[in-house]
Amino acid sequence: MPKDITYKFCFGPWNLSEGQDPYGPPTRPVQTFDWKLGQLKRLGFDAMMFHDDDAVPDVDGKSDAQLARESKELRKKLKDAGVVAEIVAPRLWFDPRTIDGGYTSNDPKCRQFAIRRSLRCIDIANHLGCNLIVLWLAREGSYIRESKNARRSMDYLVAAIDKMLAHDKRIRIAIEPKPNEPMDVAYVPTIGHALALASLTRDPKRVGCLIESAHALLAGLDPADEIDFACSFGKLWSLHLNDQNGLKFDQDKPFGSANLRVAFNQVLALERNRYGARGEYVAFDVHPFRTTKVEHWTAHLENSRRTFLKLVEKARTYPEAQANKLIADRNYAALDQLVLEHLMGR
Repeated sequence: MPKDITYKFCFGPWNLSEGQDPYGPPTRPVQTFDWKLGQLKRLGFDAMMFHDDDAVPDVDGKSDAQLARESKELRKKLKDAGVVAEIVAPRLWFDPRTIDGGYTSNDPKCRQFAIRRSLRCIDIANHLGCNLIVLWLAREGSYIRESKNARRSMDYLVAAIDKMLAHDKRIRIAIEPKPNEPMDVAYVPTIGHALALASLTRDPKRVGCLIESAHALLAGLDPADEIDFACSFGKLWSLHLNDQNGLKFDQDKPFGSANLRVAFNQVLALERNRYGARGEYVAFDVHPFRTTKVEHWTAHLENSRRTFLKLVEKARTYPEAQANKLIADRNYAALDQLVLEHLMGR
């Protein structure tokens, strides 16, 4: 395994959440963005992820001049803190106009809103010095399958992405797939779907993907396989590491929390594909448990990075020669135990 890559880490303001869930109110007080940026810097992270309205609150109510001014003020604040913006993503799932989807809404006015908001997101990213736009297609699917034409919806998605690519020739778009939640069934559930969609756009070279561990698990897939698949196309441009206990709601557990071996295999895949060698970041899209006290607010982020780095060492000391002999002998029972004992540190 390579040993020359030094990983860079990031998280987003939403990863220091206040504990609210669909069944209960917040369990921790609301904190300012400046406080969250201070925690990022204190923990030694290198970059911050943003939704467009994390960067500029009330995006739709601001003029272009206001949007530019506030974005540039944020860029200076990040520079003063010694960090950068890794990605910017349009938050299209909160607005009433996206109830039936943004890009795939049956209402053309709502589709126009989603595209207009996405172009403003690109403008924000430019002001922040960031060229990577992430599309989590949160409401691009349906609750009732007969309510939408899935074939037409693919055309809508391609048309929206094409307009974003035409708006700025420098930006890249990373599609973040998820099979369900908030939609019953999403149109782009896996990396394979995301890359197939990319191939239909006006500039496929500028359309890649972002893999989230929990989203792959929700699709019944192994995140390590998704990583290898994306990297075989040179299309893994960003990464959300976390964990997930089964096929249920998106849990955003700390990395390695539910299945350490699945986490190890993700790190193995990143190492063999030299992820990070071209400047890519490792992001932890994790949330503190609802029960977390204020004084332990950042533990889930610290623990995720600590687990990741320990697994990097496990990947770099993995006995490959011994494993290859067992593979050649088709002795997978011994290989299975070799992995377990390597992880347990016998």
